[in-house]
Amino acid sequence: MSELRIGLLGAGRIGAMHADLLQNQVADVAVTGVFDVVPEAARRVADEVGAPVCDSAEALIADPGIDAVAIATSTDTHVDLMVAAAGAGKAIFCEKPVSLELDEVDRALAAVEAAGVPLHIGFNRRFDAGHAAVRQAVVDGTVGDVRQVRITSRDPEPPPISYIEVSGGIFRDMTIHDFDMARFVTGSEVIEVYAKGDCRVDPAIGAAGDLDTVVVILTHADGTLTTIDNCRQSAYGYDQRVEVFGSKGTAASDNQLDHYAMTRTADGGHTARVPYFFIDRYIPSYLAQWASFVAAVGGDGRTSVTGADGRAPLVMGLAAWRSVREERPVLTSEFQ
Repeated sequence: MSELRIGLLGAGRIGAMHADLLQNQVADVAVTGVFDVVPEAARRVADEVGAPVCDSAEALIADPGIDAVAIATSTDTHVDLMVAAAGAGKAIFCEKPVSLELDEVDRALAAVEAAGVPLHIGFNRRFDAGHAAVRQAVVDGTVGDVRQVRITSRDPEPPPISYIEVSGGIFRDMTIHDFDMARFVTGSEVIEVYAKGDCRVDPAIGAAGDLDTVVVILTHADGTLTTIDNCRQSAYGYDQRVEVFGSKGTAASDNQLDHYAMTRTADGGHTARVPYFFIDRYIPSYLAQWASFVAAVGGDGRTSVTGADGRAPLVMGLAAWRSVREERPVLTSEFQ
């Protein structure tokens, strides 16, 4: 295939970002259709990329001029769109999480497997150069036998309460990226989850049934222990760090800075700030992720982030919620 024709489902913040990247920075692709339940959003994005607006999701999926769909709609719509796209023989890129409910994830994955279409789940952080280098240090044995992993993820500001009320909570919305990163960098499945959390930022988050500050301890099948700490508010910006400690040494990815100059005076030192927004940090990873998807669809169809990779972090998120509520470690096998 000389050019992969992608239809965009969802023209909100993430969908608009994907459309811009696909049209302007990813080789061998074209956005050839856009749909959103808000017509003005669909028209705005479509005009920016020079693509037609589709009257419905069904029309976009059925369009013979579209080879693949990018699902960037609200989470509660993902599964039905995946099932429809699989039935139409389209390759599928789907933002995380696939669903907030495990049985719905399984329904989507069964449809994809039956259709035999490529599926990529949008865990873009795997494609961050720093995080990928940490993974490579495990793969090539540089750090030796992995003993501990530490993952920090803190947002600059919490999302609106209206979003929190439908997001599935911090473990299925925010920590889900870190659950995926734990599996990615270690290469080992998680068998037990122990989580603690509280509301230290805004009591309205707690009133909405969520937490804003959490710590999670994961036990992997190979014995590795991973510690994750999350907070929905960080005064200094978007904080993203991963460290693997092993028998031969350590590998770590640190925050990206606006620049790497440093000043030092008698009063001390000063460096540039960390990015304040996730898009500022992760645009290169989104581009690398799309390149991987395009190559897979144009090749043997084997994507680098599979449906199973989308399912496992949800299981961990469900286990984390049960752990908080029941105040005990929870085996992931309780959800299999």
